[in-house]
Amino acid sequence: MNQPLSAARVEVAEATAPKAPEESITVVGIGADGFDELGHTAQTVLRRAEVVIGSWRQLNLIPDSIRAERRPWPSPMLPAIEPLFHEYTGMRIAVLASGDPMFHGVGSTLKRVLGIERIRVIPHSSSASLACARLGWALDVTPVSSLVSREVETLIPLIDSGIRFLVLGRDERSAPDIARLLVDMDHPAHRITVLSDLDSPDEEIARGSAAQPPQPVSSLNVIAIEPPPGLGTGTRSLLPGLGDDSFEHDGQLTKSDIRALTVSALAPRPGEVLWDIGAGSGSIAIEWLRALSLSGGPRGQAICFESDPDRAARITRNAARLGVPWLKVMGAAPKALNDARYEGLAPDAIFIGGGVGVDKLPETAWTLLRPGGRIVANAVTIESEQTLIRLRATHGGSLRRIQVSTEHRVGGFTAFKSALPITQWRASKAIFPEGVF
Repeated sequence: MNQPLSAARVEVAEATAPKAPEESITVVGIGADGFDELGHTAQTVLRRAEVVIGSWRQLNLIPDSIRAERRPWPSPMLPAIEPLFHEYTGMRIAVLASGDPMFHGVGSTLKRVLGIERIRVIPHSSSASLACARLGWALDVTPVSSLVSREVETLIPLIDSGIRFLVLGRDERSAPDIARLLVDMDHPAHRITVLSDLDSPDEEIARGSAAQPPQPVSSLNVIAIEPPPGLGTGTRSLLPGLGDDSFEHDGQLTKSDIRALTVSALAPRPGEVLWDIGAGSGSIAIEWLRALSLSGGPRGQAICFESDPDRAARITRNAARLGVPWLKVMGAAPKALNDARYEGLAPDAIFIGGGVGVDKLPETAWTLLRPGGRIVANAVTIESEQTLIRLRATHGGSLRRIQVSTEHRVGGFTAFKSALPITQWRASKAIFPEGVF
């Protein structure tokens, strides 16, 4: 026999019970197979909804018996999200999404913009799950990228890695764009499989190669890229230290060995922002972004500060060619540093390769560095080395001298020739200023 709750227990139960949201927003993942293949919960949400939001393709997948208002997404979508949902405050809202809404989908966007506590998600099978099932690939070890809102050049690090991967296509042009990129990178033998309209009556799978790509039949597609067996050449490591000939430059380039040690000292972490001051060819920022491209977390960001317009254009070309076209190039430091901060791009890490001796530049950079962030500066001349010594005395950190020797022909013999030594200052900014506790 159930006993009545005491007053104290009732108070505890009421205090810990989840509160109902002011409005009901449920994101329903739906496949190309349509409404009939949804689970009972998802179908019930759609039947009870007062408004259903989605693309016209998705809205046309639900039957006429759903009496809710059908509202297509406005374009551009992102700035319209908050006004749109404010319009329907207090109503039961269903949002249609392709497959799993939290996998490269609108569910992640809505939770970020509207808040996780307002959104409920009912997932369907993702297109990546369906593609791996058709291909016989293990989903847990298959990287997935998307061209829905990204340039095709963002696939270059995945291609460089020499592994097979999936791409969520933007439209019918995605597969041909990927094929052209592979051929331009001297990979004509890579296999390309286009999986269209997965799990629908119109599902079709077409196979080919980069040299002879399959013809897309639908804008709703997943593209599988697979290198040929035994691929051992033509790929580049994603770890820092690319060959110097990987970059277009005018001599202002941090050389390969020093670059690898410098990026390592900067310690890239997913989602962080790097400022590369006096960037030259942009090699440090580019290697930072490539190192994060397969992290599995949010990709990093980087800003190069460069006063010379020819070098700035060169940085942009290097970034696109090496697969990180989202790298941002701004003007000369220190003025442009404040501009970047006002844009919400305060740095988690700063590299000063050029301009160490510019008046107040290192101090300005240190001031703008996030608490807990890292700063690394390289110096070649005695004058700039003395600046690093003063910075070490003021802000702490450590100094190290790096010298690399490489083989060099001397007549009929071989000897080692030393490059100019590099003095490097590394420091971390305290999370809490002295005296806070």
